[in-house]
Amino acid sequence: MRPLGLRDLALTAGMFLILGALAWHFEQRAAHEIVSTVRVIDGDTLDTGDGRIRLVGMDAPELDQTCDNGFAIYECGREARERLRQLIGGREVTCATRRKDRYDRFLATCHAGDVNLAARMVETGWAVASGDYDLAELRARTAGRGIWAGKFERPNEWRATRGMVSEDGGMLDPVLDRLRLWLDR
Repeated sequence: MRPLGLRDLALTAGMFLILGALAWHFEQRAAHEIVSTVRVIDGDTLDTGDGRIRLVGMDAPELDQTCDNGFAIYECGREARERLRQLIGGREVTCATRRKDRYDRFLATCHAGDVNLAARMVETGWAVASGDYDLAELRARTAGRGIWAGKFERPNEWRATRGMVSEDGGMLDPVLDRLRLWLDR
C-alpha cells in the first residue's frame, strides 16, 4: 500500500467539500419559518394547531417530573411549562425550523419578540442546556435559579429511569443542533 499523495488528498478534500455543500443546500431548502400563536405543551414543546415544535438546544423537565428545592418537593415540569407560557405572554412566536424529530415535531429555534425562548428558559434555570446555551446554564446553576435552587434529575436521566424514549434522535443530534444554532447566528 502506497502513502497518500497530494492528488489523493486534494480529491478526498474536494469530495468532502462537495458532499458538505450538497448537505447544506438540502438543509437550507428544508428550512422554513413558522410564525404563529402557540399553545404551550410543556417546558420545551409548542403546538401551532398545525403541528408541534420542539425547542432545540435545551431540555426542560418533563410535565410529571418533580424536583426538590430544599424545602419541599414541587412539580418542576409544570412550573417549567408555566415559565414558558409567561415568556411567550400571548405573543406570536417566530420559529426557524430545520427538520423533524422521531415524533414528527419540528425542531426549531423560536422567538417571542426578540426573546430566544430556549436561551431564556436555560438562563432562568427552567431547562438544562443540550446542544447549546452552556454558558447560560452555568450562570443559572451558579445563581441557583429555577431547578438549580435545589436537587433534580436531568430530564434525559428522569426519562431513562422510567423507561421513556430519549428526546434526541441519536448521537449526532446535539452536534448537528449546535452547528445549526451557530450557523443561525
